[in-house]
Amino acid sequence: MVEADVLRRCQAAVPSWRGTSANDFVFDAPKGFSSFTMGVRAVGDLDPPAVLYRHLEGKQNAILDSDTEKRTFLLLGEAGIAASCLHYADDHRIERFYDGRTLTAADVFDPEIQRGIADELFALHQLEPAGLPEQSYFELLPERWRPLAEPVLGPRRSELPADEQALCDDLIALFDADTSAKVQACLPDGPPVFCHNDTYHGNVFRLADGSIKLLDFEFSCLNHPAFDFANLFAETVMEHGLAEPPYFRINEPAFTDDDLRSIIGCYLDNRSFTDGAERLAAQDRLVAETKRAILLSDYMYAMAALPLALEPIQKIRFVPYAHQRFAKFLRSWDAEFGTG
Repeated sequence: MVEADVLRRCQAAVPSWRGTSANDFVFDAPKGFSSFTMGVRAVGDLDPPAVLYRHLEGKQNAILDSDTEKRTFLLLGEAGIAASCLHYADDHRIERFYDGRTLTAADVFDPEIQRGIADELFALHQLEPAGLPEQSYFELLPERWRPLAEPVLGPRRSELPADEQALCDDLIALFDADTSAKVQACLPDGPPVFCHNDTYHGNVFRLADGSIKLLDFEFSCLNHPAFDFANLFAETVMEHGLAEPPYFRINEPAFTDDDLRSIIGCYLDNRSFTDGAERLAAQDRLVAETKRAILLSDYMYAMAALPLALEPIQKIRFVPYAHQRFAKFLRSWDAEFGTG
Protein backbone atom coordinates (compact mmCIF):
# COMPACT_ATOMS: atom_id res chain seq x y z
CA MET A 1 0.00 0.00 0.00
CA VAL A 2 1.71 3.21 -1.15
CA GLU A 3 1.27 6.60 0.48
CA ALA A 4 -0.79 7.98 -2.39
CA ASP A 5 -3.36 5.20 -2.04
CA VAL A 6 -3.53 5.66 1.73
CA LEU A 7 -4.06 9.41 1.32
CA ARG A 8 -6.75 8.87 -1.32
CA ARG A 9 -8.70 6.65 1.06
CA CYS A 10 -8.23 9.05 3.96
CA GLN A 11 -9.52 11.93 1.85
CA ALA A 12 -12.62 9.93 0.93
CA ALA A 13 -13.33 9.39 4.65
CA VAL A 14 -12.35 12.86 5.93
CA PRO A 15 -14.08 15.68 3.99
CA SER A 16 -11.82 18.38 5.46
CA TRP A 17 -8.80 16.68 3.87
CA ARG A 18 -10.15 16.79 0.34
CA GLY A 19 -8.27 19.03 -2.05
CA THR A 20 -4.97 18.45 -0.25
CA SER A 21 -1.87 16.72 -1.63
CA ALA A 22 0.76 14.35 -0.25
CA ASN A 23 2.98 17.36 0.47
CA ASP A 24 0.45 18.44 3.11
CA PHE A 25 1.06 15.34 5.23
CA VAL A 26 3.73 13.31 6.99
CA PHE A 27 3.36 9.53 6.67
CA ASP A 28 4.66 7.35 9.50
CA ALA A 29 6.56 4.18 8.66
CA PRO A 30 4.13 1.25 8.38
CA LYS A 31 3.82 -1.07 11.35
CA GLY A 32 1.96 -4.19 12.31
CA PHE A 33 1.87 -7.95 12.78
CA SER A 34 -1.73 -8.92 12.11
CA SER A 35 -2.56 -5.80 10.09
CA PHE A 36 -0.75 -2.99 8.30
CA THR A 37 -1.06 0.42 10.00
CA MET A 38 0.21 3.88 9.08
CA GLY A 39 -0.17 7.18 10.88
CA VAL A 40 -0.96 10.12 8.59
CA ARG A 41 -0.31 13.59 10.06
CA ALA A 42 -1.29 16.93 8.58
CA VAL A 43 1.47 19.52 8.29
CA GLY A 44 -0.92 22.47 8.42
CA ASP A 45 -4.04 23.32 10.40
CA LEU A 46 -6.54 20.60 9.54
CA ASP A 47 -9.23 18.86 11.57
CA PRO A 48 -8.56 16.11 12.42
CA PRO A 49 -4.82 16.79 12.54
CA ALA A 50 -3.97 13.09 12.14
CA VAL A 51 -5.54 9.69 11.51
CA LEU A 52 -4.44 6.07 11.74
CA TYR A 53 -4.94 4.04 8.57
CA ARG A 54 -5.31 0.28 9.13
CA HIS A 55 -5.29 -2.12 6.18
CA LEU A 56 -7.38 -5.23 6.89
CA GLU A 57 -6.81 -7.46 3.86
CA GLY A 58 -4.52 -10.46 4.29
CA LYS A 59 -4.98 -10.59 8.06
CA GLN A 60 -4.87 -14.37 8.22
CA ASN A 61 -4.48 -14.76 11.98
CA ALA A 62 -7.70 -12.94 12.90
CA ILE A 63 -9.66 -14.56 15.72
CA LEU A 64 -13.06 -13.14 14.75
CA ASP A 65 -14.69 -13.15 11.34
CA SER A 66 -14.70 -9.77 9.62
CA ASP A 67 -18.33 -8.87 10.38
CA THR A 68 -18.01 -9.71 14.08
CA GLU A 69 -14.70 -7.88 14.31
CA LYS A 70 -16.28 -4.78 12.77
CA ARG A 71 -19.24 -4.79 15.17
CA THR A 72 -16.91 -5.38 18.10
CA PHE A 73 -14.50 -2.59 17.18
CA LEU A 74 -17.32 -0.09 16.68
CA LEU A 75 -18.73 -1.07 20.09
CA LEU A 76 -15.30 -0.51 21.64
CA GLY A 77 -15.17 2.93 20.06
CA GLU A 78 -18.63 3.81 21.35
CA ALA A 79 -17.54 2.73 24.84
CA GLY A 80 -14.45 4.97 24.65
CA ILE A 81 -12.09 2.00 24.89
CA ALA A 82 -10.88 1.93 21.28
CA ALA A 83 -10.17 4.94 19.09
CA SER A 84 -13.29 6.29 17.41
CA CYS A 85 -13.70 5.08 13.86
CA LEU A 86 -13.98 7.61 11.03
CA HIS A 87 -14.52 5.02 8.29
CA TYR A 88 -14.80 1.23 8.16
CA ALA A 89 -14.61 -0.57 4.80
CA ASP A 90 -14.15 -4.25 3.97
CA ASP A 91 -10.41 -3.88 3.41
CA HIS A 92 -9.44 -0.94 5.63
CA ARG A 93 -10.52 1.35 8.41
CA ILE A 94 -9.53 4.86 9.45
CA GLU A 95 -9.33 5.75 13.13
CA ARG A 96 -8.73 8.91 15.09
CA PHE A 97 -5.06 9.25 15.96
CA TYR A 98 -3.96 9.17 19.59
CA ASP A 99 -1.45 11.85 20.61
CA GLY A 100 1.14 10.21 22.85
CA ARG A 101 3.29 7.08 22.79
CA THR A 102 3.11 3.34 23.27
CA LEU A 103 4.48 2.01 26.55
CA THR A 104 7.93 0.54 27.05
CA ALA A 105 8.50 -2.70 28.95
CA ALA A 106 9.63 -0.67 31.97
CA ASP A 107 6.40 1.37 31.98
CA VAL A 108 4.25 -1.57 33.07
CA PHE A 109 5.82 -1.40 36.53
CA ASP A 110 4.73 2.23 37.05
CA PRO A 111 1.84 2.32 39.60
CA GLU A 112 0.11 5.24 37.89
CA ILE A 113 0.22 3.50 34.52
CA GLN A 114 -0.94 0.25 36.10
CA ARG A 115 -4.01 2.02 37.45
CA GLY A 116 -4.86 3.36 34.00
CA ILE A 117 -4.45 -0.08 32.43
CA ALA A 118 -6.54 -1.70 35.16
CA ASP A 119 -9.38 0.78 34.69
CA GLU A 120 -9.41 0.21 30.92
CA LEU A 121 -9.38 -3.55 31.34
CA PHE A 122 -12.22 -3.43 33.84
CA ALA A 123 -14.34 -1.42 31.40
CA LEU A 124 -13.45 -3.83 28.58
CA HIS A 125 -14.34 -6.89 30.64
CA GLN A 126 -17.84 -5.54 31.27
CA LEU A 127 -18.71 -5.46 27.55
CA GLU A 128 -20.76 -8.20 25.89
CA PRO A 129 -20.28 -7.84 22.12
CA ALA A 130 -22.85 -9.67 20.03
CA GLY A 131 -21.93 -12.64 17.88
CA LEU A 132 -18.70 -13.72 19.59
CA PRO A 133 -17.68 -17.38 19.16
CA GLU A 134 -18.82 -19.57 22.03
CA GLN A 135 -15.33 -21.05 22.30
CA SER A 136 -12.80 -19.18 24.41
CA TYR A 137 -9.47 -17.85 23.15
CA PHE A 138 -7.34 -20.88 23.93
CA GLU A 139 -9.88 -23.16 22.28
CA LEU A 140 -9.81 -21.02 19.15
CA LEU A 141 -6.04 -20.60 18.79
CA PRO A 142 -5.16 -24.10 17.52
CA GLU A 143 -8.13 -24.00 15.15
CA ARG A 144 -7.19 -20.58 13.72
CA TRP A 145 -3.39 -20.72 13.80
CA ARG A 146 -2.44 -24.34 13.15
CA PRO A 147 -3.13 -24.05 9.37
CA LEU A 148 -0.84 -21.01 9.27
CA ALA A 149 1.99 -22.77 11.12
CA GLU A 150 1.87 -26.16 9.40
CA PRO A 151 3.61 -25.03 6.17
CA VAL A 152 6.56 -23.76 8.24
CA LEU A 153 6.85 -27.00 10.18
CA GLY A 154 6.19 -29.20 7.12
CA PRO A 155 6.34 -28.60 3.37
CA ARG A 156 8.17 -25.25 3.49
CA ARG A 157 10.61 -26.14 6.25
CA SER A 158 13.41 -26.50 3.68
CA GLU A 159 13.23 -22.73 3.04
CA LEU A 160 14.51 -22.07 6.56
CA PRO A 161 18.19 -21.96 7.58
CA ALA A 162 19.53 -25.37 8.61
CA ASP A 163 19.72 -24.53 12.31
CA GLU A 164 16.08 -23.40 12.29
CA GLN A 165 14.94 -26.54 10.46
CA ALA A 166 16.30 -28.58 13.34
CA LEU A 167 14.16 -26.64 15.82
CA CYS A 168 10.94 -27.40 13.97
CA ASP A 169 10.81 -30.99 15.23
CA ASP A 170 10.32 -29.71 18.78
CA LEU A 171 7.75 -27.12 17.68
CA ILE A 172 5.42 -29.71 16.13
CA ALA A 173 4.46 -30.55 19.73
CA LEU A 174 2.75 -27.15 20.02
CA PHE A 175 -0.29 -28.75 18.44
CA ASP A 176 -0.39 -32.18 20.06
CA ALA A 177 -2.87 -33.44 22.66
CA ASP A 178 -0.37 -33.35 25.52
CA THR A 179 0.28 -29.64 25.01
CA SER A 180 -3.43 -28.96 24.74
CA ALA A 181 -3.98 -30.68 28.10
CA LYS A 182 -1.23 -28.59 29.66
CA VAL A 183 -2.83 -25.40 28.34
CA GLN A 184 -6.20 -26.38 29.81
CA ALA A 185 -4.57 -26.99 33.20
CA CYS A 186 -3.38 -23.36 33.25
CA LEU A 187 -6.83 -21.88 32.66
CA PRO A 188 -8.74 -20.54 35.66
CA ASP A 189 -12.15 -21.83 36.63
CA GLY A 190 -15.19 -19.69 36.07
CA PRO A 191 -16.99 -18.31 33.03
CA PRO A 192 -14.92 -16.39 30.45
CA VAL A 193 -15.60 -12.73 29.68
CA PHE A 194 -14.70 -10.45 26.80
CA CYS A 195 -10.92 -9.92 26.93
CA HIS A 196 -8.22 -8.11 24.95
CA ASN A 197 -5.81 -11.12 24.81
CA ASP A 198 -2.74 -9.19 23.59
CA THR A 199 -2.03 -6.66 26.33
CA TYR A 200 1.77 -6.54 26.08
CA HIS A 201 3.22 -3.03 26.51
CA GLY A 202 3.31 -2.26 22.77
CA ASN A 203 -0.49 -2.47 22.68
CA VAL A 204 -0.97 0.05 25.47
CA PHE A 205 -0.83 3.78 24.74
CA ARG A 206 -0.23 6.71 27.06
CA LEU A 207 -1.87 9.87 25.79
CA ALA A 208 -0.23 13.25 26.13
CA ASP A 209 -2.51 14.01 29.09
CA GLY A 210 -1.29 10.87 30.89
CA SER A 211 -4.42 8.76 30.38
CA ILE A 212 -4.15 5.20 29.15
CA LYS A 213 -5.74 3.57 26.11
CA LEU A 214 -5.61 0.02 24.80
CA LEU A 215 -4.67 -0.67 21.17
CA ASP A 216 -5.00 -3.49 18.65
CA PHE A 217 -8.04 -5.61 19.46
CA GLU A 218 -7.49 -8.19 16.70
CA PHE A 219 -7.30 -11.09 19.17
CA SER A 220 -10.19 -9.96 21.40
CA CYS A 221 -12.79 -12.59 22.25
CA LEU A 222 -13.96 -14.59 25.27
CA ASN A 223 -11.23 -15.55 27.73
CA HIS A 224 -10.41 -15.48 31.42
CA PRO A 225 -9.57 -11.99 32.80
CA ALA A 226 -6.39 -13.30 34.41
CA PHE A 227 -4.75 -13.63 31.00
CA ASP A 228 -5.06 -9.90 30.34
CA PHE A 229 -3.00 -9.24 33.47
CA ALA A 230 -0.56 -12.05 32.74
CA ASN A 231 0.11 -10.99 29.18
CA LEU A 232 0.89 -7.43 30.25
CA PHE A 233 4.28 -8.63 31.48
CA ALA A 234 4.96 -10.99 28.55
CA GLU A 235 7.65 -8.94 26.83
CA THR A 236 9.46 -7.93 30.03
CA VAL A 237 11.32 -11.26 29.69
CA MET A 238 13.01 -10.29 26.39
CA GLU A 239 16.73 -9.47 26.34
CA HIS A 240 17.94 -8.11 22.99
CA GLY A 241 21.34 -7.18 21.57
CA LEU A 242 23.25 -10.35 22.39
CA ALA A 243 26.48 -11.07 20.53
CA GLU A 244 25.59 -14.59 19.36
CA PRO A 245 22.71 -15.74 17.13
CA PRO A 246 19.77 -15.43 17.41
CA TYR A 247 20.85 -12.22 19.26
CA PHE A 248 18.10 -12.35 21.87
CA ARG A 249 17.15 -14.45 24.87
CA ILE A 250 13.90 -15.03 26.73
CA ASN A 251 14.70 -14.75 30.42
CA GLU A 252 12.74 -15.67 33.50
CA PRO A 253 10.09 -13.13 34.58
CA ALA A 254 11.33 -9.88 36.11
CA PHE A 255 8.03 -9.03 37.79
CA THR A 256 7.07 -10.01 41.34
CA ASP A 257 3.92 -10.96 43.19
CA ASP A 258 3.80 -7.36 44.40
CA ASP A 259 3.59 -6.15 40.79
CA LEU A 260 0.67 -8.48 40.14
CA ARG A 261 -1.05 -7.50 43.40
CA SER A 262 -0.63 -3.84 42.49
CA ILE A 263 -2.38 -3.89 39.13
CA ILE A 264 -5.01 -6.39 40.26
CA GLY A 265 -5.69 -4.24 43.31
CA CYS A 266 -6.30 -1.26 41.02
CA TYR A 267 -8.64 -3.40 38.94
CA LEU A 268 -10.64 -4.47 41.99
CA ASP A 269 -11.04 -0.85 43.05
CA ASN A 270 -13.71 -0.74 40.34
CA ARG A 271 -15.79 -3.36 42.17
CA SER A 272 -17.78 -3.27 45.40
CA PHE A 273 -17.17 -5.70 48.26
CA THR A 274 -19.02 -6.34 51.49
CA ASP A 275 -15.81 -6.06 53.52
CA GLY A 276 -12.02 -6.13 53.33
CA ALA A 277 -11.84 -9.88 53.75
CA GLU A 278 -13.98 -10.47 50.66
CA ARG A 279 -11.82 -8.06 48.66
CA LEU A 280 -8.59 -9.69 49.84
CA ALA A 281 -9.92 -13.12 48.89
CA ALA A 282 -10.79 -11.86 45.41
CA GLN A 283 -7.33 -10.34 45.03
CA ASP A 284 -5.59 -13.51 46.23
CA ARG A 285 -7.61 -15.63 43.82
CA LEU A 286 -6.97 -13.39 40.81
CA VAL A 287 -3.23 -13.16 41.56
CA ALA A 288 -3.00 -16.96 41.75
CA GLU A 289 -4.94 -17.32 38.49
CA THR A 290 -2.70 -14.74 36.81
CA LYS A 291 0.50 -16.52 37.87
CA ARG A 292 -0.72 -19.67 36.15
CA ALA A 293 -1.99 -17.77 33.11
CA ILE A 294 1.48 -16.25 32.65
CA LEU A 295 2.59 -19.60 31.22
CA LEU A 296 0.05 -19.18 28.44
CA SER A 297 1.75 -16.05 27.08
CA ASP A 298 4.75 -18.16 26.09
CA TYR A 299 2.50 -20.73 24.44
CA MET A 300 0.55 -18.06 22.56
CA TYR A 301 3.60 -16.17 21.29
CA ALA A 302 5.26 -19.39 20.16
CA MET A 303 2.22 -20.15 18.01
CA ALA A 304 1.93 -16.58 16.75
CA ALA A 305 5.58 -16.42 15.65
CA LEU A 306 5.63 -19.44 13.36
CA PRO A 307 3.55 -18.04 10.46
CA LEU A 308 5.95 -15.07 10.34
CA ALA A 309 9.09 -17.20 9.95
CA LEU A 310 9.07 -17.38 6.14
CA GLU A 311 8.11 -13.75 5.51
CA PRO A 312 9.38 -11.83 8.56
CA ILE A 313 8.14 -8.29 9.03
CA GLN A 314 10.63 -7.49 11.76
CA LYS A 315 14.33 -8.18 12.12
CA ILE A 316 13.96 -11.18 14.38
CA ARG A 317 14.39 -14.89 13.75
CA PHE A 318 10.91 -16.16 14.45
CA VAL A 319 11.62 -19.90 14.62
CA PRO A 320 14.24 -19.50 17.41
CA TYR A 321 11.86 -17.07 19.09
CA ALA A 322 9.02 -19.63 18.94
CA HIS A 323 11.34 -22.38 20.14
CA GLN A 324 12.51 -20.38 23.16
CA ARG A 325 8.94 -19.39 24.02
CA PHE A 326 7.66 -22.96 23.79
CA ALA A 327 10.61 -24.32 25.79
CA LYS A 328 9.89 -21.74 28.49
CA PHE A 329 6.21 -22.77 28.55
CA LEU A 330 7.16 -26.43 29.04
CA ARG A 331 9.80 -25.61 31.64
CA SER A 332 7.44 -23.37 33.60
CA TRP A 333 4.62 -25.90 33.35
CA ASP A 334 6.81 -28.63 34.82
CA ALA A 335 7.84 -26.31 37.66
CA GLU A 336 4.21 -25.37 38.39
CA PHE A 337 2.45 -28.70 37.96
CA GLY A 338 5.22 -31.30 38.22
CA THR A 339 6.33 -33.82 35.63
CA GLY A 340 4.58 -36.79 37.13
